[in-house]
Amino acid sequence: MKRENYISWDAYFMGIALLSAQRSKDSNTQVGACIVNQDKKIVSVGYNGMPTGCDDDHMPWEREGAFLETKYPFVCHAELNAILNSAAVSLKDCVLYVTLFPCNECAKAIIQSGIRKVIYMDNKYADTDGTKASVRMFQLSGVICEQYQKTGQEIKLML
Repeated sequence: MKRENYISWDAYFMGIALLSAQRSKDSNTQVGACIVNQDKKIVSVGYNGMPTGCDDDHMPWEREGAFLETKYPFVCHAELNAILNSAAVSLKDCVLYVTLFPCNECAKAIIQSGIRKVIYMDNKYADTDGTKASVRMFQLSGVICEQYQKTGQEIKLML
């Protein structure tokens, strides 16, 4: 008899994004992303962190202060990391699962890469100009955005 309480594709891929977010060393915001092709195969994952080769221990993680003393000019967002981690794989018509709605800079990379759909967990910055710019660009370019519908199903990982 076939098991009936298995997770959906959306839950699976959002789960991968949530798990990827746990790699982030940012003490305030952990974001994860998972890019999936039309065959429901994962082509890339990413999380927010410092660029490769930049020692996390020698980089600022603060949110406030002089610009160069904060994380903002340095951190690579999860979406961009996932796009850059995809190597030579085409992202045309892929779906991006991400734990936080993309900023305007990531929106540009998403559109340019050919990703056609974004499924996001949270949009806590919905009222910011950056997010409003993302929404506008997604609408103009035909990228579909949907908020992930939580199932309430609990998944436990024992590591």
